[in-house]
Amino acid sequence: MESREYVSKYKEILRKVLENRPSGTRQKLAEALGKNRSFISQISNPAYHTPIPAKHLETIFQKCYFSAAEKQNFLKVYSEAHPNRPLAHEPKTEGRRQVTLDLKDLGDADLNNELDRLLAEFAIELEASFMKFKKK
Repeated sequence: MESREYVSKYKEILRKVLENRPSGTRQKLAEALGKNRSFISQISNPAYHTPIPAKHLETIFQKCYFSAAEKQNFLKVYSEAHPNRPLAHEPKTEGRRQVTLDLKDLGDADLNNELDRLLAEFAIELEASFMKFKKK
C-alpha cells in the first residue's frame, strides 16, 4: 500500500469517529487546534491526501474521545503512512492523575467503545464542573 492510501485510511478512521460523536465536536476540535471548521473537514476527508500534522494528534484524540482501540488503530495506520515521522510527544501529565475502572465486557466492540467514550466525556465534564465549584 502506498503512503497516500494509508493517509486516506487514517482519515477514514477519523471521519468515522467524528460521525459517531455529538454535534459540536468538529467545532470544539477546530477551536482546540486554533483552526476553522474547514480544516477539520479537510483532515477528515479521505479524498484529500494532505497529511494530518503529528502535533495535532493528541488534541484530536482528546477532543474526539477516541477509545483506546480507535487510537491504537489510527496510530498504526498513521505510522505506516509516515514511517520516518516521529509522533508528537505524549501530553503533559504533570498535575494530572489516571483513574481506572473495572467494567464488564459488553460482548460487542462498538458498545464497549461507546461506553468508554461516554465515560471519558462524562469525566471531563464532571472535572470541569468541580473546577468551577472550586473557584467559587
